[in-house]
Amino acid sequence: MINGLSLRTRLTAIILIPLMVIVGCLSAWALRDAQVQAADQFDRSLLITALGISRDTAFSGGNALSQETRDLVRNTSGGPVFYHVYAPDGVFVTGYATPPPNPNPRPEYADGYNFYNALYLETDVRAVRFTDTMTIDRVSGPFTFTVWQHTSVRDGFVTNLLRRTGVVLTTIFVSVALIVWFGIRLGLAPLVDLEDAIQRRSVEDLSDIRRPIPSEVQGIVSRLNSLFGELGNALRSREEMISNAAHQLRNPIAGIVALAEAVRSAKTLEDSSIRSEDLLTAARHASTLTNDLLTLERAQSVRTPQCYAPLDLGEVLAKIGDSIRSRVEEADAIVRIRKTPAPCPVRVDQILLEEAIHNLVRNACAHAGPDFARLAITLHRQGHQVILTVSDDGKGIEESDYAAALERFSQVEPSAGSGLGLPIAKVVAERAGGRLELSPARPGLKVTLEFPLADDVVSDTETDTLCPGLRPQKAVEPRLASAG
Repeated sequence: MINGLSLRTRLTAIILIPLMVIVGCLSAWALRDAQVQAADQFDRSLLITALGISRDTAFSGGNALSQETRDLVRNTSGGPVFYHVYAPDGVFVTGYATPPPNPNPRPEYADGYNFYNALYLETDVRAVRFTDTMTIDRVSGPFTFTVWQHTSVRDGFVTNLLRRTGVVLTTIFVSVALIVWFGIRLGLAPLVDLEDAIQRRSVEDLSDIRRPIPSEVQGIVSRLNSLFGELGNALRSREEMISNAAHQLRNPIAGIVALAEAVRSAKTLEDSSIRSEDLLTAARHASTLTNDLLTLERAQSVRTPQCYAPLDLGEVLAKIGDSIRSRVEEADAIVRIRKTPAPCPVRVDQILLEEAIHNLVRNACAHAGPDFARLAITLHRQGHQVILTVSDDGKGIEESDYAAALERFSQVEPSAGSGLGLPIAKVVAERAGGRLELSPARPGLKVTLEFPLADDVVSDTETDTLCPGLRPQKAVEPRLASAG
């Protein structure tokens, strides 16, 4: 429940609750110590008074007490003191007639001082009793002295002492609480300022937060700035994607509209049939371009590789092998697929991976030129990497044009493609933590897809925990995606 409180309240509670416990412990200790000290002091006062009475009794023969002793009797430790003296034969000598009885008499008290609690006229008292050997009026022997005082005097002293201690501790606690409260408010002021800075950020303003901040939250702000930058790049990429898609789809759609009007206005059945074929071709091109755009968008928004269960790239390649051979044979060429017998697990979306491989095959068939006769696909492991290469013996691409070939909607030379084949494969590799690389095959072009080896297989339960909503990758029918 404390996690739902504000940081200011949590810090205040974390500091003040232990402080309250400490104050409580100190109060309990102060109470116990006051009781012990008061009992000791009052017992000492009673004993001093009793010794004074014993001395004066010996000097005066039990007839009078000195002025100092009378002062002690009247107001020892804040209250009157009562006393009783009797001779060895039990005859009353001086003081009050009846002393409080000892509820737990100790036979050995004659050799020392015996302190005890008792009732005197239905009032709680504290008493001390002792014997002293002396001679009074020719009577010699141990005279017994009993001195007592109401315990209410001692209890009042303890209560007053505790009251003053409580006032001091309460004052200290309140002072510390106020200091902590204002200190936390001042200490958290930079965080409040940071909160204001974050609230000011929006889709229109994703600039870095550059306000002075405590060192403890610099990592959080750095990560926020990084996320703002990534979000800004994603939004700019999305806007660029939409702009390019609108530009690329404008001409095909305009062409479809023009051909549809031409079909409608055809004067003969033969003209209508010819224009219908052109219309179908244009519609297929627009459909292919649209599918490629959707594929690219899906590849760019793919989840992190850890969200995918490992799949064997060799099994994927074997599954789509027949489709690849069929496509290459249509281009009057042959294909050779070589793969390592060792498993090649990678973490990537299976559908996008198949799309990427099909795009590379289609690129080779569409752009290798008239000399294209052979396509080689190899799969092997190298350290902690899985390497898939697609090589053709066609005319290739100049190294200076590699960057242009990997740009979206960019083509090295005019063609009927969409210009998205290589960019889609590149994004699929990068989203899986790998990369795509172009290099000359002499003759031809070699495209290399490199993926990190997924040798840390996790269970379905672990995968669901890391990536909620993830479902096992389902097998899909192989198909050729268009490329350009």
